Amino acid sequence: MVLLGVAREPRISPDLSRASQALARELASFAARAVRERGRFSWVISGGRTPRELFALLRGPFRRRLPWKETEIFFADERCVPPDRPESNFGMAWTSFLSKTRIPRYRVHRMLGEFRPPSEAARRYGRQIGPLPRRGTNAPPRFDLVLLGIGPDGHTASLFPGQPAVREGQRAVVAVRRSGQPPFVPRLTLTPPALSSAREIWFLVAGEDKARAVARIFRSGPHGDPQFPASCVEPYGRQLWFMDRLAAAELPVARSRMGPGRRDRGRRRGGAGP
Repeated sequence: MVLLGVAREPRISPDLSRASQALARELASFAARAVRERGRFSWVISGGRTPRELFALLRGPFRRRLPWKETEIFFADERCVPPDRPESNFGMAWTSFLSKTRIPRYRVHRMLGEFRPPSEAARRYGRQIGPLPRRGTNAPPRFDLVLLGIGPDGHTASLFPGQPAVREGQRAVVAVRRSGQPPFVPRLTLTPPALSSAREIWFLVAGEDKARAVARIFRSGPHGDPQFPASCVEPYGRQLWFMDRLAAAELPVARSRMGPGRRDRGRRRGGAGP
């Protein structure tokens, strides 16, 4: 289990569209700085429905603001299906925005969801990532940025409550036999130590069905809470939470800003997954 000491910083917007815009602006600045300082930008992305608006921004108005030729893409998790299936995280990311940018294909490192057995696919992706740096040493983090979402149950990537993957402390990638959310197929996922090997971790979260999980994650102690796996990751630097008002509604800072009665205005759900 990763030991936590990082503060979670909420960035609350009125809705998912503006939260996605805020993240895209921060992303453009962060990626440019990474390339200036280290010559590349190493980014782990996630699937699900929530980042679709962000991906639309990245293939549209922000397409020229990202250093695509110096960017490397990794995936936080993948469903064990071929890449042309609609359930594939790689397939969604590639068709929705990556193929419309100038990123070289060889810099997009996909998980082999179609490979069998999944445990061997996990080992192969682990070899691509390489040894994880030990915290407390001078070794730099493996990734510049990890972008995640959460589900209503507090899962992130394919780390589900009560599953052994949440407690994995050595391997970078593991296979998950059963998922706690649809589609109910085996999956591959980065583990807490792999996700934590990042300079920064950002979450993009929307919908009132996430509010309880967000509040529990923000209240979790220094060791995290395995029943809310998103609380069990810690970057080397900042952990930013880009949220709409509904997802942040149970946080004290959101309640103080919204005032009585405002939470019920314009309610909408953010979907069952991240």
